[in-house]
Amino acid sequence: MIIVAGTLIILIMLLALYIAFLQRQLRNINRQLDKRLTEHTRQPIRLELLSRELNALAININKCLKAEENLRLKGIQEEKNFKELIANISHDLRTPLTAIKGYQQLMKNGDLSADQLKKLHTAQKHADELGRLIEHFFEYSYLLNAEPELNIKRINLTNLVAECLAASVTTLEEHNLTVRLEETPTVFVLADKEMVTRIIQNLIRNCVQHSNGDIKVSLLATNKAILSFKNPMKNTSVIDINRLFDRFYTGDKARSNSTGLGLSIVRLLAEQMGGSTAAFLQDGFLEIRVELPL
Repeated sequence: MIIVAGTLIILIMLLALYIAFLQRQLRNINRQLDKRLTEHTRQPIRLELLSRELNALAININKCLKAEENLRLKGIQEEKNFKELIANISHDLRTPLTAIKGYQQLMKNGDLSADQLKKLHTAQKHADELGRLIEHFFEYSYLLNAEPELNIKRINLTNLVAECLAASVTTLEEHNLTVRLEETPTVFVLADKEMVTRIIQNLIRNCVQHSNGDIKVSLLATNKAILSFKNPMKNTSVIDINRLFDRFYTGDKARSNSTGLGLSIVRLLAEQMGGSTAAFLQDGFLEIRVELPL
């Protein structure tokens, strides 16, 4: 009995040591995985192994990590290629459009009948719209590829919004739209004035293209400045609110006068200044909010 008891004690001690060793190896795996996550290293998992199962686990973890790294590098390359593609397309489209507008101007200066002038005017409107779409491509490709040089200053956001709305009165009237700017205390932000101006212009353009009624603009200062554009939508069922800021997303596929880049540019500019964007859809109204640092 003493021999059996002694043997059992020895076996229990050996088993306890083995379990402690396995726990040490598991802690080592967790420590190395944490290091990869926090320090963004690409080192494979290394162990002092006695267990075949742990050895197989480490090998499979390393295979998964390698596959994930390959996917990450592939995604980076594809994103780079995509940015270059957008830049090249926007550049290549500008040259023939300039030629088209030049020939249209020559035709306008010629001897045309009233019917021909009407058709030429229609063609010029489409050419101008194409020009605006190309400018969106060019702006987006520039923002993606260029390192932003921010000129952060304290600017009067309330006055800037009012100025941009006043400059867009003609366009708004052409689309039978009116804007109501809510009266609130003056809001100041720490931001790049040119970038904020482009944000406001894109928000106005988005409303002009998609609003089914008058536009409500409001400003609010909490821990951040909140700029809100709210407008009614004719068909809210076609809008995926979670994809609204995705590039090239257009809710209404029948609309051909939008690249789906306007709100993507808004988000990109806001994030470059430390801000954020959000969209809300309620009771037939679409609200776009932009938050900027005070």
